[in-house]
Amino acid sequence: MGSDIELVLKLIDKEELANLALDLGNIDSPPGQEREIGVFVEAWLRQEGFKTRVISLVPERPNVVGVYQGTGGGYSLLFNSHMDTAVSDHDFWARRDCNRPIDHMAWREGDTLYGNGVVNDKGLMACFLMAAKAIKIAGVTLKGDLILTAVSGEIEQEPIDEFQGIKYLSRDIGARFMVGHGVIADYALIAETTSFHLAWVQAGKAVFKVTVFAGPCQYAPFIKRPYTLQENPNAIFQMARLIEKVENWALSYEKEHTYVSSGGTLIPTVNIAAVRGGMPFHTCTTPELCSLYIDFRIPPNQDVLALKAELERIVKSLRLEGEVELFHFRRGFEGQNVDRLVRAIERAHSGMFGVKPELAVGPVCSMWRDDNVFREAGIPAANYGPGASVGGGNLSISLDDLHKAALIYATIVLDLCNQDKTINMCTIK
Repeated sequence: MGSDIELVLKLIDKEELANLALDLGNIDSPPGQEREIGVFVEAWLRQEGFKTRVISLVPERPNVVGVYQGTGGGYSLLFNSHMDTAVSDHDFWARRDCNRPIDHMAWREGDTLYGNGVVNDKGLMACFLMAAKAIKIAGVTLKGDLILTAVSGEIEQEPIDEFQGIKYLSRDIGARFMVGHGVIADYALIAETTSFHLAWVQAGKAVFKVTVFAGPCQYAPFIKRPYTLQENPNAIFQMARLIEKVENWALSYEKEHTYVSSGGTLIPTVNIAAVRGGMPFHTCTTPELCSLYIDFRIPPNQDVLALKAELERIVKSLRLEGEVELFHFRRGFEGQNVDRLVRAIERAHSGMFGVKPELAVGPVCSMWRDDNVFREAGIPAANYGPGASVGGGNLSISLDDLHKAALIYATIVLDLCNQDKTINMCTIK
């Protein structure tokens, strides 16, 4: 396929790639507001001659699919990126400034592109779109189908307490909804930032709400100090004891549950995400209850009920009255039957850099990315792309890295989608 590769790679223009990444990055699309960018992506795919399909649970949160159909007899490959971005203007209790331009816009300075949305994840989406465009313009035929997907609902949020409705859904309206409506392939490559490392294991997550009770409620003029911390009737003070205990225990959890596999090393973490207690508009009484919201990253083999029992044990060890509720759970997965995809990625990466890609360790394997959706459906999936994660504070990506990724993605397609596929048909007796 040497001549095909040379022609295709020459057609991937770095400036056109930059412009597409910036066009995508300048469509603000926080969770629940993906419709505008979905319209843009679908129009771009149609303009470039791809067959398109839009799959939506609700119109404002679409999943967009483009297909370059193969001639038959080869392996199909699905590329996946997400359209939603991480920061919304209602995140004012989590960020000092949730309206920073870099979280809602994109721009270029020299050969560097800036913007939360470009890094996560629209710049990488532009890479596989441009790779697919070059293959199509070159007139290269593929045996297997090439499927391009841009999904809503990847950013992690879930309904809880009074925060209900489609606006707060993530996985169930995005890649999982799309897969459930027939968008599948032999292999899936999730184009997310991995610093060109390779991973085919991904953490699951479990989120617990832990509520402690204290009291009885006291009207402020009747508070009688001093109290010992254990005797304080204010539930917020009692929660302070639990927070300290959980934070101290979190390190041992990470060490005990580190998951080393052939697809990368997963280091699960614990995050205290929110505390709720008392009524901000009614400050004259002590609250009798306070809730803590804890996010656990979990390896594929984690017993989540055992984790719940451990939290209950911690509450009891402090002699607190309390309850532990699991309100969100998604399994982690290690990729199976992924060798053919991995070898194709390794060959393309080696062709670019001269060495095989390193396996990912830590955060790359410890997030909850959409590769888990495909693995859950039995589709071998891997995670590979340029740039470092915004989760570590990175908000820029080099154009050179994006261009290299587009070249690599095109090479992977020409390799994998032109391998002959042995079809095993099920027979009904």
